[in-house]
Amino acid sequence: MPVQYKDYYKTLGVSKSASTKEIKAAYRKLARQWPPDVNPTKKAEAEEKFKEIAEAYEVLSDSEKRKTYNTLGNDWQQRAREYQGAQDFGGGRFRYQTPPGGVQFDFGDLGNGGGFSDFFQTFFGNMGRGATAGATRSRRGTRGSDIESEIELSLRDAYAGGKRTLTLQTHVTCPRCHGTGNDRGKLCPECHGNGFVPQTKTLEVTIPPGVRDGQRIRLAGQGEPGMGGGQNGDLYLVVHIAPDPVFTRKGDDLYVEQPVSIYTLVLGGEVTVPTMTGKISVKVPPNSQNGRKLRVPGKGMPRLRGGGHGDLYVTLGAQVPKHLSDEERELFRKLADLAEKK
Repeated sequence: MPVQYKDYYKTLGVSKSASTKEIKAAYRKLARQWPPDVNPTKKAEAEEKFKEIAEAYEVLSDSEKRKTYNTLGNDWQQRAREYQGAQDFGGGRFRYQTPPGGVQFDFGDLGNGGGFSDFFQTFFGNMGRGATAGATRSRRGTRGSDIESEIELSLRDAYAGGKRTLTLQTHVTCPRCHGTGNDRGKLCPECHGNGFVPQTKTLEVTIPPGVRDGQRIRLAGQGEPGMGGGQNGDLYLVVHIAPDPVFTRKGDDLYVEQPVSIYTLVLGGEVTVPTMTGKISVKVPPNSQNGRKLRVPGKGMPRLRGGGHGDLYVTLGAQVPKHLSDEERELFRKLADLAEKK
């Protein structure tokens, strides 16, 4: 029977330019959908479908096999005849497992020839066939997926940094089947064959002083569990900083609006302004205009790189007296008359 071409990209539903991460995600989605134990009413179809998915992933997830596969052009049939004439590929027994960890299936027991397709055996049977596909993948393992979560901080939390406790929902290896998805030959009732179970985790996070809105904090090994002994993925916390009622942040600088009497603006003096570490006195030069900005060095946010702090900018806002005595009103009239005579 002639070898039939296998479109592995179509099997997984990915493009030829798909990244390794996209291929892995597509495989995991399909492998969870088609394990025979999860499809008892259409077991034969599920076994064949799962074998096709596993075969496609075996080729496309391996850089050497994928490179070879991508070189197959219109002459693939001639090359297949050459390969078959030069090598002897027996049926063999292949085992594969659903991610993560997953239920193992022995394709040699499926009753339809065993092993992967003739197409696979022709072009890839001599690439790593010293061990079964499942065993090979188990030895090197597959790294777990990275996950993202959000962490809400106040501006003062971002200024101070330090330890913070975070509770989030994640997944861990199923304690009943230890990630295999198989409990005494049956689908694990705890994880339903996935090898994962949800768990609420409490983590202690170190917030770097000066962290900015939108930045990510990486927690190594706190992502999804790996499969086949692979490493866990990482957890990335996306920082969201709530608006502050007093300060506005621009980069590492802080801005604050400070009401000032018109007398202080005209004559000069001092005003008390807030900072992240307490109140300080700031000198107001004589003849300052409404809206003037005064720079206070080193009173802004901590700099993540390079050390030190940004600056604080104080915007002066003229504060007009609400209630004037007759004498004060008369003095303002005299000032107005003097200004007109200049």
